[in-house]
Amino acid sequence: MLGQILLLVATVALLHAAFSTYEHLSHLKALGRPEGSLPNDIVLEAGATLVLAIAGATIRSPSLREVTWRSEMKRRAQEEDQDPRLSFAVFVQRAGIAPKAPSPSSL
Repeated sequence: MLGQILLLVATVALLHAAFSTYEHLSHLKALGRPEGSLPNDIVLEAGATLVLAIAGATIRSPSLREVTWRSEMKRRAQEEDQDPRLSFAVFVQRAGIAPKAPSPSSL
């Protein structure tokens, strides 16, 4: 619950920082000085928003679980069980995304 509240506050603060930036740049444009840096309060608000969003996402995320060889092998599909080299991906068998390689007999 705390993570969701932090994310909500961060979202509102980010929208406020964006609106404040728009107002500041509109004010500079009306004065005929389109160049200029943002005020420090807007920059600090955006930085605080980033910290709040990271904290909220970290708190809201589920706890990490241990990954073991046995649990990984239970999850693997039958096609991957035939090839024990887990670091190599076989793209030909992936739902037709990549074209199938021609067989040696058809060449």
